[in-house]
Amino acid sequence: MAFLATFHWGFLLGAFLIGLAAGWIAVVHRGQGVSKVLARWLAAVAVVLVAASLARIVPGRPGYWLDLGLILFACYLVGCTMGSALRGWVVSRSRPAV
Repeated sequence: MAFLATFHWGFLLGAFLIGLAAGWIAVVHRGQGVSKVLARWLAAVAVVLVAASLARIVPGRPGYWLDLGLILFACYLVGCTMGSALRGWVVSRSRPAV
């Protein structure tokens, strides 16, 4: 994991910044969310992928890609969370007191 973070820090930073922008924009979007069934299915897929990565079931280059993809996805999600929180904080501060 340290090798991935050291060698791919630019890509990890890029995923974080894209997530930050997506989180900032996502607060404004009022579209339909995913259904509970689909959300549970996606969560199950994510758990299986993380378990496969931790158990090192996938060997070689595909395992490396799996680890890298999961780390990139985690950086993106952290960026989305922070972007959404920052947007809420900035918008709440800019509203005049009533």
